[in-house]
Amino acid sequence: MPPTSRPLRKLGFLTIGLFDGDDPGPGHESTLEIIELGERLGFDSAWVRHRHLQYGISSPVAVLAAASQRTRRIELGTAVIPLGWENPLRLAEDLATVDVLSGGRLNPGVSVGPPMHYDQVKEALYPDTADAEDFGYDRVRRLLDLVRGEAATDFSGVEGFEVFSERVQPHSPGLGRRLWYGGGSTGSARWAGEHGMNFLTSSVVKAEGPDDTRDFAEIQLSHIRAFRAAHPDGETARVSQGLVVIPTDSASPEQRARYKEFAAVRLPRTTSPQGPARLLFAPDLVGSSDEIAERLHAHVAFREIDEVAFALPFTFEHEDYVQILTDMATKLGPALGRRPGTGA
Repeated sequence: MPPTSRPLRKLGFLTIGLFDGDDPGPGHESTLEIIELGERLGFDSAWVRHRHLQYGISSPVAVLAAASQRTRRIELGTAVIPLGWENPLRLAEDLATVDVLSGGRLNPGVSVGPPMHYDQVKEALYPDTADAEDFGYDRVRRLLDLVRGEAATDFSGVEGFEVFSERVQPHSPGLGRRLWYGGGSTGSARWAGEHGMNFLTSSVVKAEGPDDTRDFAEIQLSHIRAFRAAHPDGETARVSQGLVVIPTDSASPEQRARYKEFAAVRLPRTTSPQGPARLLFAPDLVGSSDEIAERLHAHVAFREIDEVAFALPFTFEHEDYVQILTDMATKLGPALGRRPGTGA
């Protein structure tokens, strides 16, 4: 098996946190239990997705606040918070609060762009400013400045019995270095690097124009290199890869059949760019840990990163996630050369 050029240092996972709309409690509890399991298994990080007006986590900051009180070591991340739904100042306050509560373990990942189905939701979200909202990179820049301690107001001091600060409170000094941008294009990778963020890559990239015939791994590799070329830290700038990975070492025959069917149904979308945005999807990796490790070692983008947040499939059962995470930690991690305790 060919070695990776960068030994795997941080092993993480990502979950969407599905729940039943008629009884949402058990689904949220399952998500928290999965994060607790991840810590017990030795994962370095646990990440949650963000879903608005769906049956997945709509408030990842709140969920991670709860997770911070049920764990002690594992890093907690968002992949990603779409900033089109957020006020950067209020989000900066929430993120800093959870970072303090977690003891400095929060890794917020964000992205830009208009909210999904904006025409249908804008009256509820921005009833007075829908046509004036800017969903570009400036929204990220505002969040970065506020988290990093730039002034939010020119007023501070004592007024009556109250004391006011010119910057967001609480201020968590290390949080500014743990902000991630989730991007799938060369432009977003370069912007994240220029602004000193970390970079989240996923199982989706954008083909750069109609003549782009590169495969998924080649496009993702170009984004990683563009990010690092623009980042002040250069080759040491942090990148995390988030492919869908399903090890089957301890799976039952029934589980293996379902996992393979899941991947087969999704495979056609990986053969060519999809839709007007020309999105290209990575194939889901299903098989034994040795088989998955061999495919990852051959993946040119994986060979340039040393952090992963493997995505759990959205529609599986709690018991499936327990099996998958256990195999990731005990079989796949070692097969990728990860040694416990190397993620700090």
